[in-house]
Amino acid sequence: MSQQEHIGRLGIDTRKLGMWIFLASEIMFFTGLIGSYIVLRFANLHTWPVPSTVLNIPLTGINTFILICSSATLVLGLASVQRGYQEGLQVGLFLTVLLGSIFLGIQMHEYQELIHDGFTISSSIFGSCFFTLTGFHGAHVFAGVIWLTVVLVRSFLGYFTPEEYAGVEIVGLYWHFVDLVWIILFTILYLI
Repeated sequence: MSQQEHIGRLGIDTRKLGMWIFLASEIMFFTGLIGSYIVLRFANLHTWPVPSTVLNIPLTGINTFILICSSATLVLGLASVQRGYQEGLQVGLFLTVLLGSIFLGIQMHEYQELIHDGFTISSSIFGSCFFTLTGFHGAHVFAGVIWLTVVLVRSFLGYFTPEEYAGVEIVGLYWHFVDLVWIILFTILYLI
């Protein structure tokens, strides 16, 4: 089916509309988690640790940069397919999958170090909030890496053209949302 065949009565691609509705529900989900974190933090100011004494901010700063770069590689891949450059799409998708996987690997390494140091989901309210927020985000990144891998395989099978690239756009909406959520989490968990 071409992109024109997915245009609904409102003149909007129904696949993109579906993704925007899904992302709206994800915004509510993460807003609830972040709001709970803020309430708990301000209710426990006297016992809340300074993040830099517990968390590896330089490592996570690098990891944040990696995730931001993965959004840029996805944008380049989308721009490539829009111009009919299949190899550019494939390289962009591959780099996005690679960078997303590296992000997850570094997050797992961080978890191992924190747990080794006694900072766990049950060690404190901060630990509970930290692992809940970053864990749910990590699950979203993992789902995105799987989805991007499927889109990459489909790109090798010729599914995307300058006329039909909505599959790349839609996974891009999700991936950029996941990146934006991480920037917010990094700021409130690590820096403030």
